Amino acid sequence: MGIASDIAIIVVAALIGGLIAQRLRQPLILGYILAGIVVGPHTGGVTIGEIHNIELLAEIGVALLLFALGLEFSFRSLRPVRAIALLGTPLQMGLTIVFGYEVGQWLGYTPVQSLWIGSLISLSSTMVILKTLMIRGLMGTLSSRVMIGMLIVQDMAVVPLMIILPEFSHPEAGLPLVAWAALKALVFLALMVLVGARLIPGLLVHISRWNSRELFLLSVTAIGLGVGYVTYLFGLSFAFGAFVAGMVLSESDYSHQALSDIVPLRDIFGLIFFVSVGMLLDPAFLWLHFKEILLLVVAILIGKGLIFALVVRFFGYRNVIPLAVGLGLSQVGEFSFVLAGVGLSRGAFSSDFYAVILNTAIFTMLLTPLLSALTGPLYTLRKKWFHHEPLRTINLPDTGLRDHVVIAGCGQTGKYVAQVLSGRGLPVVIIELNNQRFAEAHKSGMPLVFGDASKPLVLEAAGINQAQLLIITIADMITVKETVEEALRLNPRLHIVARSGGLEQMRVLREIGVHDLVQPEFEAGLELTRQSLLALGIDNAEISRESDKVRKELYAPLYTEDK
Repeated sequence: MGIASDIAIIVVAALIGGLIAQRLRQPLILGYILAGIVVGPHTGGVTIGEIHNIELLAEIGVALLLFALGLEFSFRSLRPVRAIALLGTPLQMGLTIVFGYEVGQWLGYTPVQSLWIGSLISLSSTMVILKTLMIRGLMGTLSSRVMIGMLIVQDMAVVPLMIILPEFSHPEAGLPLVAWAALKALVFLALMVLVGARLIPGLLVHISRWNSRELFLLSVTAIGLGVGYVTYLFGLSFAFGAFVAGMVLSESDYSHQALSDIVPLRDIFGLIFFVSVGMLLDPAFLWLHFKEILLLVVAILIGKGLIFALVVRFFGYRNVIPLAVGLGLSQVGEFSFVLAGVGLSRGAFSSDFYAVILNTAIFTMLLTPLLSALTGPLYTLRKKWFHHEPLRTINLPDTGLRDHVVIAGCGQTGKYVAQVLSGRGLPVVIIELNNQRFAEAHKSGMPLVFGDASKPLVLEAAGINQAQLLIITIADMITVKETVEEALRLNPRLHIVARSGGLEQMRVLREIGVHDLVQPEFEAGLELTRQSLLALGIDNAEISRESDKVRKELYAPLYTEDK
C-alpha cells in the first residue's frame, strides 16, 4: 500500500503513544515522539517504509502549526504582562543565545553549531508548560500569566529565526546574505499587509455567503498553504508564509471560525511531524552520546532557568514568581524541532548534531513537571535562609486589633472589598507587598502592613491571631497556599475566603482549609448573564433562581466532598 500503510502505522502508533503520555500526565507530543522512535528505522519491528514521503507530509504539519499560531496571535492577550513579554522575552532570548553559544564552544562545537545551540535552546515549550500548569492547578496565577506572555513572544520569534539562522550557515557570504533574506521577508510582509489584508478577508466574505462549511474549510486551508508556497517561490520559508497568512486572517471577522476549522487538520499533520521527529532518534546513538547529552541537559536547565529568573526579577516581579518562571520555562520547546528541521534541510549541520539536540530537548521536556513541582519547597527554603522583606505598618490602632478582617492583597479586588467593609464600620487591615499599591492604599488612610502575607511575622503584625476573617485576593496559587497554611497555624479558628483560578485550584484550597472560594471569571460571567437577561425583559426573581442553580452546580461538589 506504500504511503497509505505508513500513515496508518503512524496514526495507530501515535494513538498508543498519546494514550501512554496522557496516562503519565505528560504532553501528547512526547507520546508522538516515542511512537516515532518505535516505528522508525532504528528499532526494528513495524517500520515505516517511505520515510522521505512522511518527512514531506511533516512539512505541511509545520506550515499548519505556524498558520494556526498566526490565527491565534493577539496583542490583547499580552496586555496584562506586556512589558516583560515584549521587552523581557527578547532580552531573555538574547542572553540565552549567548549562553548557548558559550556552552557549544565549551563542548567543542564550531561557531556556527554553537550559534544554533543557543538559538534552539532560547525557545521554551508552550505545550509542555500549559499541560504542567493545568495538572498543578496553576492556570490563572500571576506566574502563569507571565509564562504564557513570554511563550507567545517566543513562538513569534521562531519566524525571524527561521529566516536568518540558515544564512549564518554560509559564513563566507557574510552579512549581505542575512540582510538580503531579512529584506525579502520585510517586502513580502508589506505586500501581505497592503494587498493580502484586503483580498483574503474579502474572499472569505464571498465564500461564506454560500453557507458551505466544506468550502470554507478548503478555502482557509488553501490560503494558509497557498501563501506558504508563494513565499517558497519568493525564496523564503514555506512555513513563514503560512504564519503571515494566519496573521492577516486573524484580523478578519472569520478568524475564530477559521481557527476552529483548521485545528483538527493542524493536529493530524502536526502529529505526523512529531512522529517524524521521533523516527530520527536512534537509541544506540543516545547510548554512545549519553555523557554529552547529559551535560547539555544540565547546562540548559540551570543556565536557562537562572536567565529567566533574573529577567523576571529585573522587571519587578517578586516573591515566588521568578523561581516559578525559571523552573517552568527552562526546557527546550517544540518549535525548536521545527527550527532544527529547517537547519538540517538547509545543510547547516549534520544529522548527528540534529540527533543530539533532539535528545536534549526531549529530556528537558520530560523533566519539566518534576522541576516545576519543586517551586513550592524551594521557595519555602529560600524564605528560611534569606531575610524577610522590610516590614512597615501604617495606621494600625494603638489599642490593638481584635475581631477584625485581614485582607491579603490590595489590587482592584482587595481595594473594593476593603472599601465596602470599612463603609459598614468593620475594622480592616490590608497586607500588600507591591510598593506602588501600598502607596496608593496609604492615601485612603486604611490600616496597612507592608510585606508577604505568607510570612508569620507579617501575619502577626496584621493581628491574625485575633482576626475573625481572612480574605485572600492574591492570584498566585503558591503564595495563597502558604498564606492559608501559615494563617491557620497561627489562628486555627480563622474563617478564610479566597479567590481561585479554576476548579482544580478550588479543590486544592478546600482541602487545606479554605472555607469559602470565589472564581472571579465565573462570577463575572454570571453577572454579565444577569444583566443581559434583565435587558431582555426576564423577571429578576427567575434570573436569581437560575444564577443560584448554576452557582450551585460549580461550587456544590467541593462542599459535598467534605461530607
